[in-house]
Amino acid sequence: MRSYFDKMPGCGKPLRENRIARSKDSRTKLEAVEAELAAQRRTRENVGIPAATINARGGLTIWQRLEYLVDPGTWHPLHSLYNPADNEEGTTNVVDGLGRIAGRWAVIIGFDNKVLAGAWIAGQPDNILRVTDLARRLHVPLVWLVNCSGVKLPDQEKFYAGRRGSGAPFFRHAELEQAGIPVLAGIYGTNPAGGGYQGITPTILIAHKDANIAVGGAGIVSGMAPRGGFDVAGLEQLIQVTRDLKERPPGRVETHFHETGFFTQVHDDETGVLDGLREYVRALPAYDPKFFRVAEPAAPALPADDLYHLLPFNQKEPYSFEDILARLVDGSEQLEFRPDYGPEIYTGLVKVDGLLVGVIGNRQGLLPQGYPEYADYPGIGGKLYRQGLIKMSEFVSHCGRDRVPVIWFQDTSGIDVGDAAEKAELLGLGSSLIYSIQQTDVPMMLVVLRKGSAAAHYIMGGPTANRHNAFTLGTAATEIYVMHGETAAVATYARRAVKDKDAGKPLEPIAEKMNEMARRYQETSRPAWCARYGLVDEIVDLAKLRGYLCAFAGAAYQNPQSICPRHQLLLPRLIRG
Repeated sequence: MRSYFDKMPGCGKPLRENRIARSKDSRTKLEAVEAELAAQRRTRENVGIPAATINARGGLTIWQRLEYLVDPGTWHPLHSLYNPADNEEGTTNVVDGLGRIAGRWAVIIGFDNKVLAGAWIAGQPDNILRVTDLARRLHVPLVWLVNCSGVKLPDQEKFYAGRRGSGAPFFRHAELEQAGIPVLAGIYGTNPAGGGYQGITPTILIAHKDANIAVGGAGIVSGMAPRGGFDVAGLEQLIQVTRDLKERPPGRVETHFHETGFFTQVHDDETGVLDGLREYVRALPAYDPKFFRVAEPAAPALPADDLYHLLPFNQKEPYSFEDILARLVDGSEQLEFRPDYGPEIYTGLVKVDGLLVGVIGNRQGLLPQGYPEYADYPGIGGKLYRQGLIKMSEFVSHCGRDRVPVIWFQDTSGIDVGDAAEKAELLGLGSSLIYSIQQTDVPMMLVVLRKGSAAAHYIMGGPTANRHNAFTLGTAATEIYVMHGETAAVATYARRAVKDKDAGKPLEPIAEKMNEMARRYQETSRPAWCARYGLVDEIVDLAKLRGYLCAFAGAAYQNPQSICPRHQLLLPRLIRG
């Protein structure tokens, strides 16, 4: 298949000086959003006990542990601003992302020992479920850095119980292991109750000499026999028991290494634990990337910095999707699938770090005259029509057949509406696309370049409508909403306006309510909101976007559950004809 992949047709054009000058204001706005989010991440990292204090105690922070453990240049954080319960701490108290350990991709998550000694807090269970879903979808190991003091008891009702509560990650570990996905854990500090469970459910446990895991810690053990109240004598007894248990807490190394054998290794220093994790990750099954590479890895022929001039901050300004793609894929090359059909959608094969990946994206601007063929109105890029929906279904089905992972790029205002669209079966074709996606059983990721709205956000690889979405990224231009704020205001207040007009009432109050609704939509759809409430898994700087694509492709091909022999691929042959 070398003739198909060694040199593929190029895409994208070099950036011209007049475009750079014309887009200077747009670039400034994009970079301002990125700078704002970077400042929020720094604030998040500095929450809690200062790193210097942790170090003075002889420990490392979660950030220092990650820096030591992860291969340089391969850390791709996720959920860095996720805080769906609006915790006062500004965090879910876990840090996670995709990175390589000893040359192998892994999903890595750790408790933030700077904040409440890594306690369970609100929003954390869902964060952990997202992480376990990611490991399962990519079929790569899950690596834990456990340092959890248990439960933030004053807020226990916010996260303890329920189907998606803090206990759910435990059975998720079992699911991963049943699917052949190992869970490894480095254990630090005192981990009672919930922290103990989190520490005992992985496949391999490597502990620091001062670590412990237990069903209950000192505070719980000494209060396990309620007496209906407290008095001074009881408190004196409690104080003595607590002191004794603090000196010799349950679940020490002596117990879980020498007696139960739960701990596989014990190390005297913190970095020894991380070295042990690296040793075990190195022992896990993984294909050498060359097994799946269709060509030698190559950087894009056009620079990533151009993206700041090519992706307009203004949601209404059109751009060339191929120009965006050319700054992200190897050699700025692609094999486009059905270029003469469904012009509102790009579908094609590209190389990312030498690995074959399918790409689907929205085109922008006015579409060719006479399209869509079923209507008497012009087609506009970003909207989905009959042919585009059919083309996407065909393409993802072929990707499933050829076992090619898919990257979606969204900038969509929705699916065409109206009587002509209904007669053209767009409702059925949209649901058919969801079925086709679910049938593929290949990993997918989504980049919301700008707009993700209406049902189109779901059916174009959105996390809501399929199980194959590994993670979703946004940019500084991302907006996600059911419809534009002004459209929502019209849908909400149009009939009320008619009634008030007929009744002779002033229209100014309704206009103000409509403006307020549009403002609210703007506030609750922008990048910071999307990151905080989990509409995306991370907002990524445009210049760093290719790194996430490479991480996704590398992880997807590391240990796939099924493969298609290269010489039996059908898609490139269909494209060439």
